Amino acid sequence: MLDITLLRKDLDAVVARLNARKSPQAFLDVARYQALEAERKDVQTRTEELQARRNSLSKLIGMKKGKKEDASAEMAEVTGIGDALKAGAERLEAIQAELSVMLMSVPNLPHDSVPLGSDETGNVEVRRWGTPPSFDFALKDHVDLGAPLGLDFETGALLSGSRFTFMRGPVARLHRALAQFMLDVHTTEHGYTECYSPYIVNREILEGTGQLPKFKEDMFWVLRGGDEAAAEQYLISTSEISLTNTVRERVLDAAALPIKLTAHSPCFRSEAGSAGRDTRGLIRQHQFDKVEMVQIVHPEHSQQALEDMTQHAEAILQKLGLPYRVMALCSGDMGFGATKTYDLEVWVPAQNTYREISSCSSMGDFQARRMQARFKNAAGKNELVHTLNGSGLAVGRTLVAVLENYQNADGSITVPEALRPYMGGVERLQA
Repeated sequence: MLDITLLRKDLDAVVARLNARKSPQAFLDVARYQALEAERKDVQTRTEELQARRNSLSKLIGMKKGKKEDASAEMAEVTGIGDALKAGAERLEAIQAELSVMLMSVPNLPHDSVPLGSDETGNVEVRRWGTPPSFDFALKDHVDLGAPLGLDFETGALLSGSRFTFMRGPVARLHRALAQFMLDVHTTEHGYTECYSPYIVNREILEGTGQLPKFKEDMFWVLRGGDEAAAEQYLISTSEISLTNTVRERVLDAAALPIKLTAHSPCFRSEAGSAGRDTRGLIRQHQFDKVEMVQIVHPEHSQQALEDMTQHAEAILQKLGLPYRVMALCSGDMGFGATKTYDLEVWVPAQNTYREISSCSSMGDFQARRMQARFKNAAGKNELVHTLNGSGLAVGRTLVAVLENYQNADGSITVPEALRPYMGGVERLQA
């Protein structure tokens, strides 16, 4: 959530930075905001005037009573002022509540270093690593390669509907190996603490990281006892949600920063409105696994932490020998809560292009303000932390990349050397 003082100091500048995001979506009802702010100032000014008048009357009443004079008129006026102050306080509370709801739907402001653009065509390539492989045989995509190895979309659809997948045998083992490998690298080489978190969270947890209220239709709701009105819990769309909220409503010791957490979890996304996009295969599923990275840092270190986190995700791809590129997302293509984002895109041979496999973002104090996550700074005052998150990596999409980049003419898959210890030494997967 944005700091409302930014809007009060320079509304035009905030609106200009918001307009750098995807258009024509309206992020802030400026006219309504201005009306509420004007009323808030009027109520506060009137409150101060009434309080001053009440103080003055109280002194006058004391003097009259001391002189045995009639103070009934002044006492009646004080009573009326008390009623007016109560009404003013109630109205001010209602104004503040409406302003808070309004701000909950306003996205973060792009960092000054973010390239301007209205959509993904404005993203800027930062660097590439590796060379896409060449093949002297007819390529297969991961769907055809995976089927003989246990990648079963028909059974997934039978059990749960479209865009769910069932895995068995070699491909299930490879999927598990990828997640274990990622966790081991992040914990032993990059300094993250491995976590296991709930897959169901409460409404306020999703509000803390920004999924609610804006993206409610993209979440899977948990109905308790079949009562839709009581659906205040949701399946997580990423373990960023639970990991980041571990510091909600806390005041941390500055010496405890940075906090670096990682977890492997399933992710559930209904992705309302995205039907027809990547419906074949594993690229876009309602349930998928991801190894997530989260950092809670001092504000002075958040930009460097973003660079570090991006390199942590890159390290997984490099160890797997998968070609990729790093893209700096433009202002119009960033997520709701991000102030700056790098996407990692892995080479997918069957599509002859790079596809997103990780997104690493700095949120600044945007999430921390919603969660009230703070630390004690050098001056002894409470200050909001900065939060970051990144995929390290999306397991299913990594599986896609391994199957397609390491395919052989006979349909077998060469197991990357980094994964062989997790596969019992197996060097090749065959039907």
